Amino acid sequence: MSPRAIIFDFDGVILDSVRVKTVAFAKLAEPFGETAVSRMVAFHEANGGISRYLKFEWFFREILGRAITDAESSDWGERFQDLALQGVLEAPYIEGAREFLDTWHSRIPLFVASGTPNDELEIIVNRRGLETHFREVHGTPRKKGEIVRDLLGRHGLGQEEVVFIGDALTDFDAAAECGVPFIGVRAEDADVFPEGTRVIPNLHRLEEAIRSI
Repeated sequence: MSPRAIIFDFDGVILDSVRVKTVAFAKLAEPFGETAVSRMVAFHEANGGISRYLKFEWFFREILGRAITDAESSDWGERFQDLALQGVLEAPYIEGAREFLDTWHSRIPLFVASGTPNDELEIIVNRRGLETHFREVHGTPRKKGEIVRDLLGRHGLGQEEVVFIGDALTDFDAAAECGVPFIGVRAEDADVFPEGTRVIPNLHRLEEAIRSI
């Protein structure tokens, strides 16, 4: 395959930053006890790639037994960003990621579809010096499937001409929803994806995996 564009998730695909956000969720849940922390972390890890605000809603509904208010959601969002942003800015690249971006961004358009809030994502991309590597970056509140469909439509891309690179089942689902080929990135627990999914441990082997589609 010779794609006309590639769409990347960000955390766990470009930056090795998933652990940073796991710790931030745990910190938010700490005042509610060890069980609350364990359940929050488990839910986060089982639902990588969805908006943090949906995870906050789940925590209040399932752990605290009530709906989260708009004020609480905003407060948790600000606190989460305070806890996680610096860690993400300092996180190492996934192996092979920077090299791949340096080589491929001049060949074809590269895009980001992330579960990180859009304004925060733009800050991270700019401060990591990646603003020239991606044609566009998109985060929440839009869901990834919506982002992918929008990119296909606006850039005149066929489903078979694009590859989605992600590390979570939500990424796989977004690609499947849009009929786009998918490659998973998992150093471990590759069975998070359905059997038969192309999975690579890092981006050193991404070009090879793309050409094998």
